[in-house]
Amino acid sequence: MSLGACLLMPSHQLFAEEIYMSMIDYPVEVYVIVNNELIKLNGKQNFWEYHNVVVHLKKTGTSLLIEVEAPGVSISDVRLSWNIQVNEGALLFNDHWERTYGDSSWHRYKREEFFPWFFMEYNAGLTYGFGVKTGCNSFCGWLLSNGKMTLIADTRNGADGVNLEQRKLIAAEIVTYKSKTGESHFNASRNFARIMCDSSRLPKDPVYGINDWYLTYGRNSSQLIMQHTELIAPLTEELSNRPFSVIDDGWFVVTENGKSADVVKWNSRFGDMQQMALRIQDVGMYPGLWTRPLLAVENSAENLLLQNSKNSIYDPSIEDNLQRVSTIFKTYNEWDYKLIKFDYTTWDIFQKWGFQMIPDNKMAKMSNWHFNDRKKTNAEIILNLYTVIRKAAGNMYIMGCNTFSHLSAGLFELNRIGDDTSGNEWERTKKMGVNTLAARAFTHNIFYSADPDCVGLTTKIDWQKNKQWMELVAKSGTPLFISAQAEAVGSLQRKSLKESFALASKQLPVGEPIDWMENLTPSKWRLNGNIESFCWD
Repeated sequence: MSLGACLLMPSHQLFAEEIYMSMIDYPVEVYVIVNNELIKLNGKQNFWEYHNVVVHLKKTGTSLLIEVEAPGVSISDVRLSWNIQVNEGALLFNDHWERTYGDSSWHRYKREEFFPWFFMEYNAGLTYGFGVKTGCNSFCGWLLSNGKMTLIADTRNGADGVNLEQRKLIAAEIVTYKSKTGESHFNASRNFARIMCDSSRLPKDPVYGINDWYLTYGRNSSQLIMQHTELIAPLTEELSNRPFSVIDDGWFVVTENGKSADVVKWNSRFGDMQQMALRIQDVGMYPGLWTRPLLAVENSAENLLLQNSKNSIYDPSIEDNLQRVSTIFKTYNEWDYKLIKFDYTTWDIFQKWGFQMIPDNKMAKMSNWHFNDRKKTNAEIILNLYTVIRKAAGNMYIMGCNTFSHLSAGLFELNRIGDDTSGNEWERTKKMGVNTLAARAFTHNIFYSADPDCVGLTTKIDWQKNKQWMELVAKSGTPLFISAQAEAVGSLQRKSLKESFALASKQLPVGEPIDWMENLTPSKWRLNGNIESFCWD
């Protein structure tokens, strides 16, 4: 028997288009880490307590809401457990905290497996989803171990427990899904995504264009950016939906040791960045800009910085730092940039990439550190940072990179959904790009516009392989960005680029990976109503 069949109660209609969800039953056990000690709470069904620690579970009709009170103590996580019997023949799907890393897949049960945010199960023709709603106030993950399914709602502040004092914390809302008979696993996955995120913020038109990173790898300049823009702009001149030219890392002033920077001060290779934006617009593209907003200026006061970082990183729980971040994005708006790609919040805050955030969900590299504001959880602090960025950005599109997926959804128009592809190694593009697109396509235009990263069109990568990757992204309906080396763009490439940009400029159905249950890098895809095959080797 499947997990879903054991744990979910009868379905009911959720949306007008006949998306059905199932409510999970109450857990059989609830634990809380109180003052660094794991405590089992007393209670049953919806109410659990230990002294002054209370976990109240509320059924809303569409979710199971977790409400926590813990005056006078610090709590590190809340654990809800259900008894299960894993079906060894079922397939399970894993995601990641932020970007994916080439290893998201449908696979058999793995002992002690941990699933960030959500997981899905496929068994006997039915798809089940277990997850939490986006924008939650804790880092939630699911552990399957020793006959139990446990939701761990991490409420840490830095590496320490949070001090909630007298307030109630809505830690998360659990949502679940059971597919209809005959519903494809891909369609079921998209319906589950709609339940997890029921309020999207999306671009007005499809976003596509160029980004210099895999051409320059940070060794860029105003001259190289304009050469890149002028190379590609003529290939899109017939398209009413105009492309973006995104300037990646390398444009602002960085200290010699790389530990500090001023992300509103341009370096000598660029000059006036407001004039740079105008020059890009004059060529016929929308200007975009990469930034790292938490990297502090040199000699910033120590009390404004995080305790755990090797670099000078602003503590995002401090109001003065949030005001600075807000000013940064307002400045980019005044410079007339239309898209801002902001990076490194996961690394800068926790000194870890998503794949390094180990299964027990310890989010920090160093123990015994905390934010300046100890009354909020890590998730609340990051969600507030993202909200400040969203508000300050105004009408600019925001693309998150190295941002937490579940906390980005509904706030940012675009999100980089996988680790870096490459302008040097085809195997990296294959692993990160193709797997990423397959694994996160079902979230596209539900969580955000899902950017699978660039085509590194250089002389170092075989054109026939890059051509397939470019055509897949262009036909998938997701954002297409190219890093194009002039020496790698001949007549054949120009023709393919022009065709791919024309497709990427239009609203297309999201690409469906037909063989994603069997293949880490699916070769068979449903694209705009047609079945197409690719050869990645």
